[in-house]
Amino acid sequence: QPDDLDLRILDQLQTDNTLSNQALAQRVHTSPPTCLRRVERLVREGFIERQAAVLNPARLGHGLTAIVEVTLDQQTAEAFTAFEQSIADATEIQQCYRVSAGPDFVLIVRVHDMQAYHALAHRLFTHQRAIRNVRTFFSTHCSKFETKIPLVKH
Repeated sequence: QPDDLDLRILDQLQTDNTLSNQALAQRVHTSPPTCLRRVERLVREGFIERQAAVLNPARLGHGLTAIVEVTLDQQTAEAFTAFEQSIADATEIQQCYRVSAGPDFVLIVRVHDMQAYHALAHRLFTHQRAIRNVRTFFSTHCSKFETKIPLVKH
């Protein structure tokens, strides 16, 4: 379990992962060698999965966000796994959640426009007999998007 110093490091990295080790150590009030060892351990132990830049999708031509509910014909582990594998390579699908009480999956999809969404839906959903229902909601405005996880010591 991460201690207070680990949590301070993780909090700073969530805000800005481009900080040099020196700057990060200064912000969390520890020495650079200690900070570097801690970050390496946090990566090794899986607390830090990956480091990436958060891009502006609209500036890059992906202005349409769709929230897609998918219900399968059968609710079995095999059917769930098969569906997840069928969409794994679709880069337009940014997130896939298996959910309970309602649809089987909720997908977050980013595409250029409605035509691109229709092409994606046709490619991924219309030819799968295992899918019973697809229901799509299109975002008209995003008032909050956050990648930062609140960190508290348990």
